[in-house]
Amino acid sequence: MKKAIILLSGGLDSSVTAYIAQHNGYHLSALSFLYGQQHDKEIQSAKKIASLLSIQDHVFFQLDLSQFGGSSLLKNSEQSISSPNHVSDIGKAIPDTYVPGRNTIFLSIALAFAETRNADAIFTGVTAMDYSGYPDCRPEYITAFQQLANLATKKTVTGNKIQIETPLIHLNKAEIITKGAKLHVPFEHTWSCYSGREKACGQCESCQLRLQGFHKSHIPDPLLYEILPKWYHP
Repeated sequence: MKKAIILLSGGLDSSVTAYIAQHNGYHLSALSFLYGQQHDKEIQSAKKIASLLSIQDHVFFQLDLSQFGGSSLLKNSEQSISSPNHVSDIGKAIPDTYVPGRNTIFLSIALAFAETRNADAIFTGVTAMDYSGYPDCRPEYITAFQQLANLATKKTVTGNKIQIETPLIHLNKAEIITKGAKLHVPFEHTWSCYSGREKACGQCESCQLRLQGFHKSHIPDPLLYEILPKWYHP
């Protein structure tokens, strides 16, 4: 059976990607990061999704990017997480939730993990469509990292490729949700909100992008929210 590493944050995109990878016949090992974020709600979701997919090899990698700062998502940040007035405002500028170098760090560690597991692929849920404007989610970034991966490991230089798989990169949120629904992804166990409260806030960029996707796909979002945007109608 083909082997793959799934970068599993517990968010909607990474969870749909995990279900796609398993549907495509890959035996999965999961990699989740505790990187100094303000809360562990997504990590708890990652544990649940991995369990539902019967992934037994699940590594929780710890590193503390909050030592550098530079993002409102990190603990002890002096920045507060900003909320857009409307979903149409998202992506016009790189937001304060951007974590410097995060995807490069995560993919580099995933590459090392993939080599130890003799994996054929690394799956990541990056998307260049309905997203917050992060530069490390663009197709040209993934192409560049693939070139690096081809040169960086014993496995790849001896003729065995580790493919960076991004099945969502050209899909918008509604298309991602529709694909996830067909694969029976348990959306109620995913977490997208930047806050770590019991209910999702409904106001941050991530919540608004998620809600827009459910709204456009005509599928009700099973997640509970504190406040729903005025434009959202389930």
